Amino acid sequence: MAEIREKCIDPSLRALDMKEMGRRIKERRVVLEISREKLGNRLGVTQQFIADIEYGKKGMSLQKLYAMCQILGVTADYILAGERLDENDEEDLMRAREKVMDILCRCDADQLRGIGKIAQIYSEGIRMD
Repeated sequence: MAEIREKCIDPSLRALDMKEMGRRIKERRVVLEISREKLGNRLGVTQQFIADIEYGKKGMSLQKLYAMCQILGVTADYILAGERLDENDEEDLMRAREKVMDILCRCDADQLRGIGKIAQIYSEGIRMD
């Protein structure tokens, strides 16, 4: 179950690759010299759960993903899709903005409200760090 694709999602979109996501998490954890045990303690899960995530056997909630991003110092986009954004590169920032706008243009009113709430929670959390 390394790849997750729901029936209602457009099949032309990229599927979520759980093994690659886990590999990126492990790679970053190792770079930061954080043990599975320590990461698990900070997230309120077992080191076995962290291992299962790193091997692509399990996923995690949005809350755990958000907390993990903060602990590992990466974005959710990096963990989920492997994309990094260089905040000092204006072209990277412009591409990121265009990508977000493209997604937003395809959303209905309910989706936009939900995205707005998520963005507000995320930006408030980032400011608290």
